[in-house]
Amino acid sequence: MKKRVLAMTLFIVMLMTFVLSACSSKEETNTTSKNTKEETEKVLPEMKKVVLNEVAHSIFYAPMYVAIEEGYFAEEGIDLELVTGFGADKTMTAVLSGSADIGFMGSEASIYTYNEGANDYVVNFAQLTQRAGNFLVARKEMPDFKWEDLKGKEVLGGRKGGMPEMVFEYILRQNNIDPAKDVNIDQSIDFGSTAAAFSEGKADFTVEFEPGATTLEKEGKGYVAASLGTDSGYVPYTAFSAKQSFIKKNPEIIQGFTNALQKGMDYVQSHQPGDIAKTIAPQFKETDLDTITTIVTRYYDQDTWKENLIFEEQSFDLLQDVLEDAKELTKRAPYNDLVTTEYAEKASK
Repeated sequence: MKKRVLAMTLFIVMLMTFVLSACSSKEETNTTSKNTKEETEKVLPEMKKVVLNEVAHSIFYAPMYVAIEEGYFAEEGIDLELVTGFGADKTMTAVLSGSADIGFMGSEASIYTYNEGANDYVVNFAQLTQRAGNFLVARKEMPDFKWEDLKGKEVLGGRKGGMPEMVFEYILRQNNIDPAKDVNIDQSIDFGSTAAAFSEGKADFTVEFEPGATTLEKEGKGYVAASLGTDSGYVPYTAFSAKQSFIKKNPEIIQGFTNALQKGMDYVQSHQPGDIAKTIAPQFKETDLDTITTIVTRYYDQDTWKENLIFEEQSFDLLQDVLEDAKELTKRAPYNDLVTTEYAEKASK
């Protein structure tokens, strides 16, 4: 009888031990699951949708695509939607209408809208490129090319009032060439169609954005004779901007956006063209890696990208010099109204 009681007691103790152990294990699992969830929520920031309208989709803007492909925008809590506007006028319209939060274009557009009296005008908060991205392409190799060689020749140019054309004419005037009298500049062909027109025999020279210049070279139908970026000097060619109201209401988004861009700038400063090309290749699936590498190298060698995103007053003044030279500016706009360096300065530290 005593043995039976003892056996029953031992059985009850073992059963209780098992139940308590199971409960403890379940509680630990729940606690661990809860902690993991909390830790994950701390690591992943709350994502905020931002629509960015870019003036064109080009390898010229490599640091921005690096930031996208390396996940730098996501790290800053930004769910980025990239839309191509195909022209500064269209990109500016998208920003002013509210269909885009941020615009990426030539800063001349911000000056035009400011001078036209826009109430909620756009403000430039980050400069990406510091040189023009266009190249003069000739029909034959011209290793000893001089700008004087354009006198009396026909050139396929850009849209009147657009940065490519204004920089081109600025260079001509710097070399004592009158764009209206000494050169026949054809501005009748659409921006994206000049390379095709040139390959079909139109004009003696063409001013090409990439990949147009490299494509013409690879096809043996043209040869890069000069870089507008090199010969025009440091010009604030493209920058990111947003309406005053958006910046005031969303300073944390502007800062996070600028932080992501700075990481992209740091990447291109610390990597070779081949590495940069591989990183941005998913953005240009229609272009082979060899061509992407050639284009990146061309921009890399001419010091296209700044080390930081700070849009300096001296650069803004030079931009307005170019606009005045092209007779596209009726009055100069104040730097302090159209540029803020607050976010770029914080991002660079």
